Amino acid sequence: MDSYTLDGQCIVITGCCGSIGSALVCRLLTDERYSKCQVVGLDNSEDGIFQIEEKWKDNFRGRFYVADVRERESLRQRFADADIVFHCAALKHVYQCEKAPSEAVSTNVLGVESVIAAARDAGVRRVLFTSSDKAVNPTNVMGTSKLMGERLITAANASSHNGAIFASTRFGNVLGSRGSVVEVFRRQIATGGPVTLTSPEMTRFVMSIDQAVALVLGSVSLARGGEVFITKMPVISVKDLAQAMIKSLAPKYGHDSGRIKVQVTGPRPGEKMYEELLTGEETRRAVELEEYFVVRPAFTPVYSRIRYEYPGLRSEKVERPYVSAEESRLVVSEIGALLEKAGLMNSPEM
Repeated sequence: MDSYTLDGQCIVITGCCGSIGSALVCRLLTDERYSKCQVVGLDNSEDGIFQIEEKWKDNFRGRFYVADVRERESLRQRFADADIVFHCAALKHVYQCEKAPSEAVSTNVLGVESVIAAARDAGVRRVLFTSSDKAVNPTNVMGTSKLMGERLITAANASSHNGAIFASTRFGNVLGSRGSVVEVFRRQIATGGPVTLTSPEMTRFVMSIDQAVALVLGSVSLARGGEVFITKMPVISVKDLAQAMIKSLAPKYGHDSGRIKVQVTGPRPGEKMYEELLTGEETRRAVELEEYFVVRPAFTPVYSRIRYEYPGLRSEKVERPYVSAEESRLVVSEIGALLEKAGLMNSPEM
């Protein structure tokens, strides 16, 4: 089976002012491969919509509207001409969701329900939900709400009678995204330290925003219905990330890298020492592609009409969970190169 072609489609992006959403907008409006796409961006930030509309005001293929995923009727109107929906809108900060769990449920769970219902009413052909590693064995409200979002998207395919496809993509930390630890470390290095580290043993899956966007676009093209696409990502130690950033950025801010201290503060509530992207249970129904693991739905009889076949299949079996503590890690120099390539080690004026 060939992958689905995005060019020529009308694509709606919820959360278009966020890190992933705005990067998707940029890719779709600038990459020649998507030169025939129409792009509709939705976000509940009035100022964010104003800013993104100003940025793309000379591009006739982009339209942007204030809308909230909690408001189903508003989504119905904006999905009217859509072929594909990328659902990126979410509350994503662990601590804030813990303090306001009802808000997390309203956006991350009921919001997904609204997207599904509006997409069905509008006859949308494909919906891709962007999930998180925190949905795997969740220890907090945010992760639990994202897991529920995944389950709702998978279940939506069971009652899809018009051939519409609903799927999820799950990935770890996006370096340089809004609120990421890279931003925190940069600010601390700029003032001469100390750089605060929760634990030197902590490991994380990481990728650049450009990589995340490419893999989101790839997921929606490959989706057959109800799956969770798990992006393969490099692993870093957060301690090594701090060292790589200090080494590169301290001189650019006029500091001696050897004099910037690293202060261990201890893990925050609900924070894991390592990340999980694929569980042991999921390996039983997963296949491996070049850039992804694909987890097929647990209730396979419901999806018996779907042929889960993909181009570039590497293995029909996945032998072990995908856990950051059990994967080889990038060394400090490799982390530095990754950050440089992503444009995250620029001088202060850039």
